[in-house]
Amino acid sequence: MDVPRIRCATPSDIDDVLRFWRAAAKGTSISDDHDGVARLIARDPEALLLAERADVLVGTVIAGFDGWRCSVYRLAVHPDRRRQGIATALLAATEERFANLGGRRVDAMVLEANERAHRTWAAAGYHREDHWRRWVRPLRPGSGTGGEAREHHP
Repeated sequence: MDVPRIRCATPSDIDDVLRFWRAAAKGTSISDDHDGVARLIARDPEALLLAERADVLVGTVIAGFDGWRCSVYRLAVHPDRRRQGIATALLAATEERFANLGGRRVDAMVLEANERAHRTWAAAGYHREDHWRRWVRPLRPGSGTGGEAREHHP
């Protein structure tokens, strides 16, 4: 099978990406809306990578780098296009991006219940680190709680 074309998403891709995630990705995120994806593209125009074949969206990955950690989110391949090298091509582009930015290790967010994804990540050479757990707290925009740095006084 031919290698898909990998490119960075643009604001005009947002609605297509959201539709694609509803069809191809497991789970949802609090940021799975137009504003969330628009902020991602505005902040880091090279982070959201799209895989296309014949101008049809067949895969996505978010390759986020904050200067400290390389984080991968939303690796998704259309169900009808799986096992065709699309995830491999997206991960290769992701790892190349991170290496060019000086990254040292890739962390991938993978749903615990997504066994298919576990096999994909293992086949790509990744391994679980069970001694880490993700802790989250949604922020309330404009509320002034939970997001800003605070001075600590013992």
